[in-house]
This record gives sequence, structure tokens and C-alpha cells, in this order.
Amino acid sequence: MHDVVLIGAGRIGRIHAANAAQHPRLRLAGIVDPVPEAAAALAAEHGSRVTTLDAALADPAVAGVIIASSTDTHLDYSLRAAAAGKAVFCEKPVDQDLARAQAAAPTLADARVLIGFNRRFDPNFRALKARLDAGAVGKLESLQITSNDPSPPPPSYVAVSGGLYRDMAIHDFDMARWLLGGEEIVSVYAIGSCLVDPEIGRLGDVDTARTVLTTVSGRLCVISNSRRSGFGYDQRIEAYGSAGMLRADNVLESTAQLWNENGAANDRFRNFFLDRYADAYRAEMDHFADVLDGAAPEISFADGVAALALADTAARVGDLLR
Repeated sequence: MHDVVLIGAGRIGRIHAANAAQHPRLRLAGIVDPVPEAAAALAAEHGSRVTTLDAALADPAVAGVIIASSTDTHLDYSLRAAAAGKAVFCEKPVDQDLARAQAAAPTLADARVLIGFNRRFDPNFRALKARLDAGAVGKLESLQITSNDPSPPPPSYVAVSGGLYRDMAIHDFDMARWLLGGEEIVSVYAIGSCLVDPEIGRLGDVDTARTVLTTVSGRLCVISNSRRSGFGYDQRIEAYGSAGMLRADNVLESTAQLWNENGAANDRFRNFFLDRYADAYRAEMDHFADVLDGAAPEISFADGVAALALADTAARVGDLLR
């Protein structure tokens, strides 16, 4: 049993708290949050206690730290936790500033840091990856990654998010690197528009974007993002190879279908990321337990920096073309 402390009692922190508290190899030993009421409520819900970051890092019984706080704290808290000898599970992105993240990379290169790109743990995407690696469609030639939110976030979120590429599309940049087998990406083309909410544009961001990545061997990946689908949480991947195509489709609320004179109708898509990726978040926490047991993190700090570099490039290119 490993004692872990959670930093951040917000929306994603509550998900990680529940998964850690229910895990047979973990004990949620403390909650850290600048809002005392939020920390106390979450601690009471899971039979934990409120603590401070300093106390958690000084406690030899604490083996790991889960960082689910605001993005601007991710890097500093990761460095402090690693320096204290703790294993780290840090939400994406590693930072909003690429230069800062790159400067920290040598320090964290050998640390036990797992970056929270949860989509790698989604069972549907993992099944696609396994078949791709097994050669089911021959040699991979191109990817299509689609990620559309059901509706846009509030302007208050957009204002501090780091922008669509660093906040939303960064998941897809990590997925592209993973599915491409880590092959070097040598060019990034991105273009974005504000088509959904004018307020997002006034904040200097885009809400609709297309990005094309090209690898050193010429393979292509097209990433399609929108802050609003209008029909649910749209998460799809298509992998085209020399011998066919692999596809991971959207997840439905149920497998129930209505058949009548109008044809067949499926249930709705899952409409929120916490529902769509509930299994992935649980599997991610299970892997963090593996890291605490001594396994190497599947998603390293270097992976986090690489995804941020692609997001940073896409944002700069997109700004130039707007």
C-alpha cells in the first residue's frame, strides 16, 4: 500500500481522488488545495485529511504526489516533489511555457514522473494501437485524429487555458506521437478560426483548428479540433496503412438501438470527457500504482515536453496564418 497526496481539489482532482481512494494499492493520505473548504470537503468524502504541500513532501510515508492543480503550478510542483524523492503523477500540460519545460527536462529526466495524457489508457485507443503495432493494416501511412468538444468552455476558462493548441489539442499531439511510434515530426502546419464563440476570439484564441503533422519518412497526421460539435463528445481515430484502415469510434451511452420505419437509430454519444474517459482515468491511476511499485512511467516528462513543443509550434504557425 502506497500513501499518495493529491494537490488540487477541483474537477479533475476529484476524479483522481476517487480513483486513488478506491485503488487497492493506494491510500489517499492527504488533500492540498488553496481553498480550505474544497480540500476539507474532498478529504471528508474519501476519509482522508487536509494537509499542506510542505508537510506532504517532508513526510517519508508519502510515496507519491498527484498534481491536479492549475496549469501554472504543474512544473514547480513536479520539481519540488521529485526533489523530495516522490513519484509524480502530473496532469497535462507540463507547463504553458515551452522554454521553462525544456530547461527542467534534464532535472526530471531520471525522476519517476508520469504525465497525465489519459487517452493513451483508453481501452479503445489501446486496442487500435495494439493492432497497429501487430501489423494489422501493414505499414502505417497516415492518421486522422478528431477531437471535438460538445460545447465551448466558459470565457473565464479560455482566458487562462493557454489556448486551444496547448490546452485541448495537446492530447492529440501526444496521441499522434504515440501512434506514429515516436518517429520524428519534422513539420507542423496549423490554421485556426473563431467560428463558435466570438468571445473566444476576443480573448485571442481560436475555437476551430486543423493541424497537419509530417514525419521524417513523410507520413501524415491530420488533427481536427473544435470547441463545439453540436452532437456530443466527438473522439475518433483512423489509422490508414498499406493493407487497410483501423478505426476507433465514438463511445455511446448504451448499445441500445431503435429500429422502425425510419431505419436504425443508436443511442447518444457520451457527452462529457469525464464520462467518455472514465475507464482511461482509472487505468491511468492503476499505472501510477505500477510506477510506485517500480515500473517505468509509460508517459515521461520528455513526452510531455515533446507534446508541448508541437502545441507551441502549432499555436505560433496558426497565429501567423490568421
